[in-house]
Amino acid sequence: MKILELFLEKESSFALMLHIMLTDAHWLAQYLNKPDLRIIDCRYVLGKPEAGKALYLESHIPGAIHLDVDHDLSDKQGPGRHPLPKAVDFSITMSNAGVDQDTTVIAYDDMGGAWAARLWWLLRYFGHEKVFILNGGWLKWIAENNQVTKVVPHFKPRSFKASPHTDWIVSKEEVRKNLENKDYLLLDARAPERYRGETEPIDKQAGHIPGAKNAPFAENVTQPNKEFRSLEELKEKFKNLGALQAKEVVCYCGSGVTACNNIFALKMIGKDAKLYEGSWSDWSADPNLPVEKS
Repeated sequence: MKILELFLEKESSFALMLHIMLTDAHWLAQYLNKPDLRIIDCRYVLGKPEAGKALYLESHIPGAIHLDVDHDLSDKQGPGRHPLPKAVDFSITMSNAGVDQDTTVIAYDDMGGAWAARLWWLLRYFGHEKVFILNGGWLKWIAENNQVTKVVPHFKPRSFKASPHTDWIVSKEEVRKNLENKDYLLLDARAPERYRGETEPIDKQAGHIPGAKNAPFAENVTQPNKEFRSLEELKEKFKNLGALQAKEVVCYCGSGVTACNNIFALKMIGKDAKLYEGSWSDWSADPNLPVEKS
């Protein structure tokens, strides 16, 4: 029986969670050894390039491999600090991870999906739909006393063929052309103090793209357990921002990573959104572009 059929056999809460692209620790603990299941640890620490891998090597979910935001889920050249990986490079990465069209991927991190959503988005962007985020991630896994290991698994390479949905991303030029378009909503996933321009620890300028609304990705999850909020709560959040009413929604953050968490949350409530790949790191580096503070 295919792994996805096993997913759908689970009753009520599990089926609903899978319908909205989430799975939970209780479910995953029962299916760790399924051959068509690949668990990917996406833990990452901004500004500390090797920290995520170190956390993984210290302890992780059995059967999980680690993919790094900087090295595996981004390119070295392109707009902003974390450009999208090229199709050929992403194909190699996922093939070496043992992922093909029959593989179901479960992504997790320890930040409420901040980094796991990048992998979720990339897989779907490159044409792979069988990907879910572990709700509550690593924190939930260890809180429920599930098995952990230091063993690094090795999988036989499979053939992953990337077919990018290039219309899912927007450029700096497209954003600039739509600054006055009332049907075009920009959502900034960064923390409120960065959005308001009170502080900017990383990029060239402080502030935000004119007209953008602040939708901190951290508010998509509860604290301190970092599980996604209910559909009703997410609908209320994004409705208040005008996202459900907008004809087109574009998400951005500092470098195009945590914006994927907002795209994930919007997708759960039935709203599609595009990604501004370069995000604030791209926009703020151009002195000819307007910047707003408030």
